[in-house]
Amino acid sequence: EYNLKSHKNAKTAHTSDQIIHGGFTVANRLDNLNARFANVIVNHDGKDVKEIVDARVTTDGKIAQTLKDRLDLEFNKLEQKIKREVNVDDFGAVPDGKTDSSEAFRKAVGDGRVRVKLSAGIYVIRGVKLPSWTYLVGQGKGVTILKLHEDTPASEWVITNADYVKGNRNIFVQGMSLDWNPDRQGGVGATGGQHSSCLTFANVRFGWVKDVEAINAGLHGIDITSPTYDHLPDTDWTKDGSKYIWVDNCVAYGAGDDGITTHYSEYVFISNSHSVDQRGTAHPKGQSNSNGIEVDDGSKHVWLINNYTSGNIRGVEVKAHKEWP
Repeated sequence: EYNLKSHKNAKTAHTSDQIIHGGFTVANRLDNLNARFANVIVNHDGKDVKEIVDARVTTDGKIAQTLKDRLDLEFNKLEQKIKREVNVDDFGAVPDGKTDSSEAFRKAVGDGRVRVKLSAGIYVIRGVKLPSWTYLVGQGKGVTILKLHEDTPASEWVITNADYVKGNRNIFVQGMSLDWNPDRQGGVGATGGQHSSCLTFANVRFGWVKDVEAINAGLHGIDITSPTYDHLPDTDWTKDGSKYIWVDNCVAYGAGDDGITTHYSEYVFISNSHSVDQRGTAHPKGQSNSNGIEVDDGSKHVWLINNYTSGNIRGVEVKAHKEWP
């Protein structure tokens, strides 16, 4: 008995969190299974949608009280993953409204795991592509402005994620205005699909868009979506859609179509945001369907909380095209 107690208290004792099996510790798997079973039992009465409830169980076996709490947990992971904190100006960006700062943004962002700070002023860019584990933060709406360069193709975005094929995760964009600059090249418009928006997340897991202003997008101000809208009837509709995205305290106006929209994406929170006075230029004259907030094809589990819309065809529209769910 003495030897047994000594072994239990010794540093060399083997606990369940010291044994690795299949890439996880035994403790992790036991906690995970226990939490998931407990979640099923606690919610056995059918009052909750089971898929939503189960989505609150993290891979660490913890039950988040809400899906928003799970986003907070993932945000903490993002904070822990960040290895560098830089200012884009140190890479040659100049917020003077004239200098092409595209290359400076590319160098500052690098391969991710970075917090990139922006100064006050207007940065002229040809679009920013964000890799996983990236936190891009400006000084605030109307203070830090990203504006598309005169030579930027009509199909480009002001900001989007870097890898539409493999997808990205844990991307945070905060505190800036995004000007799609439709007057460039004598006037450009949307090119179709999910292109030509101010900010697009396509195939992103865990993303935050906070305190962002989307100005005069060719298509959408903010689009939470998949890499393509052109799906076949037997497609797994949401396989490449974005999941666990929070759009908060954002403003969208002057868009060619919808101010804030979702496609083929799941678990999306849109809160405390304003979407007003869309231009509707992506539609033939007299046929505009530009809405303040649109929950579109293949979207599931979308929360709209404390938003304001005005001057659109509809304030909020939940729909799908006849070819798609």
